[in-house]
This record gives sequence, structure tokens and C-alpha cells, in this order.
Amino acid sequence: MNNTNIQEQNEVAHLEVLIDENGLVLYNDDINTFDHVINSLVKICKHEPLQAEQCAWIVHLNGKCKVKNGNYEELEPLCVALLDRGISASIE
Repeated sequence: MNNTNIQEQNEVAHLEVLIDENGLVLYNDDINTFDHVINSLVKICKHEPLQAEQCAWIVHLNGKCKVKNGNYEELEPLCVALLDRGISASIE
């Protein structure tokens, strides 16, 4: 196999990974406190406290924030757990 074929295979594999990747997105609301969102991101998404706080601020200032990347099957239980806590979230 020559270098061109190897490079093409690597590019295809990289594109497949990008296509399969989704994002877990949080949306701003007037209901949840910063502490609730931060604690939820730490517990459910395994964020570090500082990372969770930064995401909460981005949601507050921009209206939404992608808090985690992954495939749909990986993100769905996280999204459901956030929704169960009253946090607006979706997978995009």
C-alpha cells in the first residue's frame, strides 16, 4: 500500500468520525440557578467545576452552549438526565 492510499484511508476515517459526532446543547432559561446547572454538569457530564461554571456563563450570555460531544447513543442518557433535572437540553 502506498502513502497516497494510506492518507486517503485516514481522511475517510476522520470524516466518518466527524459525521458521527453530535453535540449535547444546553439552552438558557429563567428557571434554573447557576448552582443547579453547574452541579448538574459536574454530576451528569463529569465536567470539572470550572468547566461547568464556564458553560453556565456561556449559556447565560449566548442563549446556548454545546457542553459535550459524542455519538448519539452516548449523549442520549446525559440529555435525558439533564431534562429530568428541568434543564433545557437537546442533541444536535
